[in-house]
Amino acid sequence: QVRLVESGGGSVQAGGSLRLSCDASGYSSRTWCMAWFRQAPGKEREGVAAIDNEGSESFLNSIRGRFTISKDNRKNMLYLQMNNLKAEDTAMYYCAVAVSPLVDPLGPENQDYWGTGTLVNVSS
Repeated sequence: QVRLVESGGGSVQAGGSLRLSCDASGYSSRTWCMAWFRQAPGKEREGVAAIDNEGSESFLNSIRGRFTISKDNRKNMLYLQMNNLKAEDTAMYYCAVAVSPLVDPLGPENQDYWGTGTLVNVSS
């Protein structure tokens, strides 16, 4: 069983930075991919960034060059460094884990485990 707990959200002005963390207890090398998703009010949940067991990364186009994803397997931690934040980045951010290979690692429909989210609010 994988349990995911996000932290690091908060309020920041546009242009600022935040670093999100996801504590993934129960994570093991059998887990194929870990990812960050977000959901803004009134919008569908969307994949932001993903990293698989081989280190391959996937990103939402609108955050390329501003966000980086990383993980520490020894600590069972996943991170999302968010720089140059924009008002449109405001959302609840979720950590997710897929235990089997996915054609689309940024697709929310086939993730196996979800955290409860951490809120990011960017003011312009």
